[in-house]
Amino acid sequence: MTLIRISKILSEQGICSRREADRYIEQGFVYVDGQQVTELGAKASPDQRVELKHQGKKIQDSKKTILLNKPVGYISHADDEKKYQSALTLIKPENYFGQEKMTNSYFKIAPAGRLDIDSTGLLVLTEDGVIAKQIIQEDSDIEKEYIVRVQGQLIENGLQLLNFGLFLDNKALKKADVSWLNEDQLKFILKEGKKRQIRRMCELVGLKVTGLKRVRIGKVKLADLPLGKWRFLADHETF
Repeated sequence: MTLIRISKILSEQGICSRREADRYIEQGFVYVDGQQVTELGAKASPDQRVELKHQGKKIQDSKKTILLNKPVGYISHADDEKKYQSALTLIKPENYFGQEKMTNSYFKIAPAGRLDIDSTGLLVLTEDGVIAKQIIQEDSDIEKEYIVRVQGQLIENGLQLLNFGLFLDNKALKKADVSWLNEDQLKFILKEGKKRQIRRMCELVGLKVTGLKRVRIGKVKLADLPLGKWRFLADHETF
């Protein structure tokens, strides 16, 4: 019988990420058929009962996910902080958009996906590896919706190409859902997120993007969250 790493089993069950699973195994929070497992790299068969118990489950359930309406001029990742401001710097009490008073906003969050410096809108930052994987894994089926202001002259067959038929970096893009909202705004719904993808797609069909706003990721909408403000993902919200 094929044995699988316990961390992989927990990840595939959507309980935690592999990295989080390794941490919980080291701390003694993982059990297989009722027996505690503490050895990293330990394996189990698919028909065994693998569980995250006690404090591990409590830690995982307490992990925070934050929704931010990112303004222009902020980078989503902290990989170039010396040159640009990171969106993480906006996660502070005075920018909190909620009912309760916020006195502390220190969380070990990281962006789940990117939103370029010239774009605004919904950015997800999370401590939860399951949510991060859900959004950014290569085969993710989660839709991302954008409102895109453009100028220029669309080439013949351009709208059809935006929906399907364009290549970036010598690879065919997945099917998109692109339609006109008015004479200078397009709605894009994508299931992938290559670097500056929408801007590059538009350039290929004769358009220049002058404004780009992400308004939805999966079932979670930007809605009335003000620019530069953040809130927690609500308990009833799922991507």
